[in-house]
Amino acid sequence: MDQHEYQFCLLFNRYATIEMVRSFFAIISRLGNGVFWYLLILLLPLIYGQPAIETSIIMAATGLIGVIIYKLLKKNLVRQRPCIHHNAIQQGTVMLDLYSFPSGHTLHAFSFTIIAVNAFPELALVLIPLTFLIAASRVVLGLHYPSDVIVGALIGTLLATTMMGVFL
Repeated sequence: MDQHEYQFCLLFNRYATIEMVRSFFAIISRLGNGVFWYLLILLLPLIYGQPAIETSIIMAATGLIGVIIYKLLKKNLVRQRPCIHHNAIQQGTVMLDLYSFPSGHTLHAFSFTIIAVNAFPELALVLIPLTFLIAASRVVLGLHYPSDVIVGALIGTLLATTMMGVFL
């Protein structure tokens, strides 16, 4: 499967050779590491008051479950990152681990965005573009195959909708 996605990886990764593009996506990717989401979880109750506490708790629980899911999958599926497996793919930023499937950044971006936007629709203007940029950054920077990102988005969506169904 990696070979089939190799051309897509090359296509997106070629933009990482442009310093300004690589720097932009490295910053976006770093935001997806968690700090942005942790701040959002903490700030929601300060901005929206009591109604946001439940949303923040659901987001935190979803984040914890998301970490467990993607770590178990990565540990058992051990798909090497494109920048490790293919010499022509350049690593555009620091890897958090050696494996790519699924994209944890994308999983969390989708799950947190769905939950936050469901509760506070006005956040969509910022969170939806950020989520898609985080997902794209992972392929542009040579850290994920497109299918890693797609599956991360699907798991994140399923996890968010399940958690909202259970708690809301």
